[in-house]
Amino acid sequence: MDTQKRTPWRRWIVLALMIAGFILGGIFVPVQPEITVAAEKLIEEPIVENFLGLGPFYLVNTLPTLAVTIVLLLLIAFATNRSLVKSQKSNLVPSGIGNAMEAILEMLYNMTEGSAGTKWARAIFPWFATIMIYVLFANLLKLIPGFESIGVIHHAHGEGHAIQHMSGWDMILPEKLEEGGYILAPFFRGISVDLNFTLSLALISFFAIQVIGVRSQGLGYFSKFFNTKRMFKVPFFGAMDFLVGLLEIISELAKILSFTFRLFGNMFAGVVLVAVVASLLGSISILPAMIMMFELFVGVIQAFVFGMLTMVFMAMATQGHGDEHEEEHAAAGSQAHEI
Repeated sequence: MDTQKRTPWRRWIVLALMIAGFILGGIFVPVQPEITVAAEKLIEEPIVENFLGLGPFYLVNTLPTLAVTIVLLLLIAFATNRSLVKSQKSNLVPSGIGNAMEAILEMLYNMTEGSAGTKWARAIFPWFATIMIYVLFANLLKLIPGFESIGVIHHAHGEGHAIQHMSGWDMILPEKLEEGGYILAPFFRGISVDLNFTLSLALISFFAIQVIGVRSQGLGYFSKFFNTKRMFKVPFFGAMDFLVGLLEIISELAKILSFTFRLFGNMFAGVVLVAVVASLLGSISILPAMIMMFELFVGVIQAFVFGMLTMVFMAMATQGHGDEHEEEHAAAGSQAHEI
């Protein structure tokens, strides 16, 4: 039986792109973006001189990314709703994006139900699914070509790259740049590498945990932080319970720092890794592209970890404290004895 020999044309395309990138990278030397923790300003002048009494408000490059993220998520939600409505009017079998989103949400709901139980799954699931999908989308959006690599050039205040190293760009730039230092401020920067975003998300998760705890246990939820039930009955153990409650307060507040810096640190490390590898390899562009695959893996894992921790902490908040469990078991035992 004769077999037709396959022509590896895809390999030739990859090789041609590598050669083109090497040649263009030698003619137009890529401008390395500045590695900074704070978001870069796209324009030097503030948009609002005094925003809510907190000081000047600048247009930083995470704000356009935030707007794009929200718009794209709304478009995906609209397309999903349209697909599901269409399937309800036909054969009740979703297809396309409706089928994909239904499978994802069903998987997340089953995970929530397995961890929190059937009773509180409906209350926890919206928080868990929203946070996880949003963080995942924010992490993956920064992998689009052009993010954190195309932007405007500003004069550096302090350290910066030398202007004379920008060989080949004189024919494109609208005006001659002065000698000195400069930085590249990208038009779009991933919002997961902005401490403002990760801190805001951590505060939302922290607030959601407390809300679920109060809904499930009432004001008795705060007894694990201020446990004074045995303070006068058994002074020694009552004092120990009170000290343990103070440690619970510290542990609860530490969740904010943990949520904030875990997501920020891992995503910012990816930015630094890509920038370092790209600067070391120069015009050879295939290996930095392979590093982006590692960024993809880290982005998915971090979204999963952030969402799962939020869901697990919310499930733990629905459970009573030690004394309450003992009282419930004692009450159940007495009822069984009476029967």
